[in-house]
Amino acid sequence: MRALTLPAAAAALAAALCAGPSAGAAERPLALLQALDKVVARTSTLAAPLDEPVRFGTLRIVVRVCHEAPPEEPPENAAFLEIDEVDHEGRAVRLYTGWMFSSTPGLAALEHPVYDIGVLACTDSEPAAESESSEKPAG
Repeated sequence: MRALTLPAAAAALAAALCAGPSAGAAERPLALLQALDKVVARTSTLAAPLDEPVRFGTLRIVVRVCHEAPPEEPPENAAFLEIDEVDHEGRAVRLYTGWMFSSTPGLAALEHPVYDIGVLACTDSEPAAESESSEKPAG
């Protein structure tokens, strides 16, 4: 039996998660994304409502769909993202279009020299504000 290639495995996982109500996956209106700026080694959590652009550095990220596995299934979140890089004149170049999965961030990753984007969760609301002690100088 032939092993699945990486794109085929990603497509199979996306189909399993997003087959609709019969698969038990719930669509959520908000994606929580983890964004990394490799130059300054800073991570940020971005709340991205469906179909609304969110900016991180020169990237413009639009989440089209965000599915969360039901509680009785292994934890998994899948989001369909469109990521553009916007230059100083407002011109956009599409860098990424496709599914990203919270359990396997390297399966379908954005390839960019400065930024990394990953899916943390699909949710109904933003988490409560957390202290950003990692970015504050030691007292």
